[in-house]
Amino acid sequence: MANDVPAVTASTLRPAVFLDRDGTINEQMGYVNHISRFQMLPGVAAAIRRLNEARIPVVVVTNQSGLARGYFPAELLAAVHEKMTVLLAEEGAHVDGIYICPHHPEAKKEEYRLNCNCRKPKPGLLLRAAAEMGLDLARSVVVGDRWSDLKTAKAIGALPVLVLTGYGRGDAQYIGPTQEVQPAFVGGDLAEAVQWILGTMNI
Repeated sequence: MANDVPAVTASTLRPAVFLDRDGTINEQMGYVNHISRFQMLPGVAAAIRRLNEARIPVVVVTNQSGLARGYFPAELLAAVHEKMTVLLAEEGAHVDGIYICPHHPEAKKEEYRLNCNCRKPKPGLLLRAAAEMGLDLARSVVVGDRWSDLKTAKAIGALPVLVLTGYGRGDAQYIGPTQEVQPAFVGGDLAEAVQWILGTMNI
């Protein structure tokens, strides 16, 4: 009997926009170790809504070693992402996936003590998202405020975009000039980045 499930081929894979969280979506506070410390940056929801309206998957990929270091529990991280989801929904926006690396090689908690393949700039989170969501990494964009985000983009063949929120302005001035990987675009914030992405992505 023939299998009625259509095969996933290169032509059916979709490009996506991968977003760092802290410093890109919300204010960079160091560790968000209390729900009150999660503060959405201005214009983020509207920018994500534009990607939603263009039917481009939006995927959050975030290192959260605070779990490994014992600075906050998994329950708080879940509550933070619930708050993010609610705040976005209030402005008609949503993310299609949230992928988290909770690991660190020197973690206090043994369950998170791992030299993993998912801690950015390693590509594990994005590879997993691509496999689970049918995404074309080579036609995707990675947006973040750190050079580690740009290196993650390089690792999967995606376009690297730097935003100057969070650590972005300092990274651009003091770290970027010495790096081999350079951004395809530098935006003042996520709204500027999305404006560029919508004019650039092959969709």
